[in-house]
Amino acid sequence: MGISREAVIATALGLLDEVGLEGLTMRRLADALGIKAASLYWHFANKQVLMDGMADALMADVAPPMAPILADGTGPAIPWRDAVAGTARAVRAALLARRDGARVFAGTYVVTDNVLRVAESMIGPLRGAGAGTRMAGWGAFSILYYVLGFVMEEQALVPSAAAPIDALGRRAPFEELASQRYPHVLAVMEDLFDLDFDARFEAGLDLILTGLEVKIGSGAT
Repeated sequence: MGISREAVIATALGLLDEVGLEGLTMRRLADALGIKAASLYWHFANKQVLMDGMADALMADVAPPMAPILADGTGPAIPWRDAVAGTARAVRAALLARRDGARVFAGTYVVTDNVLRVAESMIGPLRGAGAGTRMAGWGAFSILYYVLGFVMEEQALVPSAAAPIDALGRRAPFEELASQRYPHVLAVMEDLFDLDFDARFEAGLDLILTGLEVKIGSGAT
């Protein structure tokens, strides 16, 4: 019996945790599965197609199915900001659960139930709050882009990264240059090097949601 597509993806995600995105090669994956590379290519034509499958799997447990929010605003009695923020936090958690998770997802553009369900869980509440189709669609994906960028930077600072960034070790030269001719950068130095990622994530998410709330309230579409 041939190996299943699901088993290949599960093994690939396990290898991702061990060796990172750069170390995850098709040959290494085939070896881990105990199969010939040709058998692997039967399921996935190349690494990009494999990454598409991995990206889909990363979203499998995010935003489980819920009662639909209809275009007229009817649906679950939960504030739209809470609903959207909850999905954003769940996406961040899913990406952080795997080494280089954000880089895997950012390199794809997959159209699957898992990914569309995540999008639906943000677009629906925004439309229910009164956002037009453009505001809801672009707003939801702006949040997704924020989450991806944030987690990508966050994961670059962990020791398991391929080339971890020593942020604190760079503070002295950063501060020295800022003190010479960038006074406003110098003034926020403590905040720039604050590694409380949870607090920073929530602050950025709140800014985006507040902006959306103002736009929706003003009738912008």
